[in-house]
Amino acid sequence: MAKVSKQTKKFQNKHLKHTIEQRKKVQSHSKKIALRKKGKSTSEEASEPKRKDGKAKEVFEDMSVDDFFAGGFEVPKEKKTKKKKVEESDDEESSEEEEDEEVMKENLKNLEEQDPEFYKYLKENDNELLDFEGVNPLDAMDEDESEEEDEEEEEVKEKTKKKADTATAPGKVEITLELVKKWEQQLEKPSPKLLRNITIAFKAAVNINNSDEEDYKYSVTDPNAFSELMFVVLKKVPVAIQKLVKYKTNSQGVRTLPQKNQNVTQISSILKSHAGSFITLLKDITNTEIAALVLSSIYELIPYYLSYRRLLKEILSSVVDVWSTTPDIQTQIATFAFLNNVAKEYPKSVLENILKLSYSGMLQNCRKTNIHSMSQINFCKNSASELYGIDETLSYQVGFEYIRQLAIHLRNSINATSNAKEGYKTIYNWQYCHSLDFWSRVLSQHCNPEIELQNHKSKESPLRQLIYPLVQVTLGAIRLIPTAQFFPLRFYLIRSLLRLSQSTGVYIPIFPLISEILTSTAMTKAPKGSSLQAFDFDHNIKANQAYLGTRVFQDGLCEQFIELTSEFFGLYAKSIAFPELVTPAILSLRRFTKKSKNIRFNKQLHQLVEKLNANATFITGKRSNVEYGPSNKTEVQLFLNDFDWEKTPLGQYVIVQRQTKDEKMRILKEALEEEEKAKAEQKKKDEQDDDIEIDVDSEEEDSEEEEEE
Repeated sequence: MAKVSKQTKKFQNKHLKHTIEQRKKVQSHSKKIALRKKGKSTSEEASEPKRKDGKAKEVFEDMSVDDFFAGGFEVPKEKKTKKKKVEESDDEESSEEEEDEEVMKENLKNLEEQDPEFYKYLKENDNELLDFEGVNPLDAMDEDESEEEDEEEEEVKEKTKKKADTATAPGKVEITLELVKKWEQQLEKPSPKLLRNITIAFKAAVNINNSDEEDYKYSVTDPNAFSELMFVVLKKVPVAIQKLVKYKTNSQGVRTLPQKNQNVTQISSILKSHAGSFITLLKDITNTEIAALVLSSIYELIPYYLSYRRLLKEILSSVVDVWSTTPDIQTQIATFAFLNNVAKEYPKSVLENILKLSYSGMLQNCRKTNIHSMSQINFCKNSASELYGIDETLSYQVGFEYIRQLAIHLRNSINATSNAKEGYKTIYNWQYCHSLDFWSRVLSQHCNPEIELQNHKSKESPLRQLIYPLVQVTLGAIRLIPTAQFFPLRFYLIRSLLRLSQSTGVYIPIFPLISEILTSTAMTKAPKGSSLQAFDFDHNIKANQAYLGTRVFQDGLCEQFIELTSEFFGLYAKSIAFPELVTPAILSLRRFTKKSKNIRFNKQLHQLVEKLNANATFITGKRSNVEYGPSNKTEVQLFLNDFDWEKTPLGQYVIVQRQTKDEKMRILKEALEEEEKAKAEQKKKDEQDDDIEIDVDSEEEDSEEEEEE
């Protein structure tokens, strides 16, 4: 359907109704004139010449061909027959709008002669009708796009004008500093009506940029008044609410509301509306001070929101979003402290929601992992894992559900037949890897035997039952695609298994996963030279095709092999079974060095083998004086219990390797920071150069215009 033109809209709004009324009057007047002429027309039809057979004469019957051509091409007027009248009536129906316009014009021209009184009346009362011009709505189809753009601009201007009118409407109350001070004084003796007005004003101030959603009674333009209002609402309103509906604190420190209170219903409706302001504020948090103020106010009102599960979940979800997305570490700490305090105070009401929201929130914001975001993600994983220690039975249920989901994803990926090439993508991504790493942190933190002894736990943690399924899923993910391209992912998951084995005391056969690297073509084939930078194995789970087969990538694999192998055997540097544990590894490493042509890597392997042999000799000497047998597990676990593992030969080697790695990471971060700083300065310089070029161009244009003048 064609767009109606401006001229048509204007006519419809201002003149259409009046024009129709006047047209009816004119048509009725025209009918009277037609009735007067009816007698004349019937007499003319009666006197029309006819043939002998009674039929009317043809138009050219009384004219010869020579006379017709001699008289030119003026066609004589044909008398209307009944058949032609029917045809004309059909044409009139098809072109009704055009004929109405023509009839209107003709009638208005003849009106002065035929009915001077009515013409005089129209001239005095509606002179615009005498200057009538028909408007065709189809003309809008020929309008260009510029007219539509102009119309859209006008609509936008009208909307902004309406907003400005509503903002300055006489019905709105302007929030001033004096009004806020007055409210602050009145809060010393609060009432539900006062609290409702204050919270509504605060909601209007918070949603000042979302005024399309609701028309508020209050408006604020003074930033000082807004700041003061925020302070009053976040600090004084919770205190005022506690005066009207006091809560009790039991011996365990849990706050509970009274069952009977006359103000409960009114306060509940006020707080339900006030929850939207909290959620809006949490979405726009810019610094730690505001975050701490908002979280403190919400914490004071948590007992009143416990009965509103949906609202409470929305508030907690907003807090989790801040915790998982903010780059400010202090704000992260403040939000975690809030979640931890609420979860410990009301574990039955909110703990399950907090555990699930924190897990999903952490995963949603770790799709893009790099050297800049890794520290933030690790903080989220470490802090969230602490929440799982509040109620370990509930944590086991939640953890079992999520680890089972990870196992199902792995099974579907392994069994994928229709789209086998793309099936691995559900496993080989940062979210899946972070999930496995997160659960290894949870189990490492709450299934540590030493911590359990310190906390005097008589029973084993329920979370220990999740160690085996988690290890199996992790091993399956590592071996899903055993190619060199995904060696970075393998290293990342091996580190999570090392952490789990070290903290829980559960032996995990990790060295076979590491030794598979030695048989890969990335290590056996001669590498090709490349000018690429060193590959970052700590912040990548997939290697680009450009790195595969290069010397840079092979050197990185060698470093990772030495680091992970030493870390794995370092876990058992004080174990009484260390000599038997390292014997197969030493034999396989010696075989590899005989075949390998990588001289540098062979030297590193020889050094590692020496440290393993030295540590085996050390353990053999220490256990030569032991009188108990392998069946005495208690004594076996206490072997060298008071001896620091850093003092063992292998422990000293691992400490040096860690220091070297930390130094490399420090240099890498400094280089990245300098590179980003240089890019920022270059970008700023380019923008300044662009501004200078624009100024020069404008000056040249001005000078050219002056010369032309």
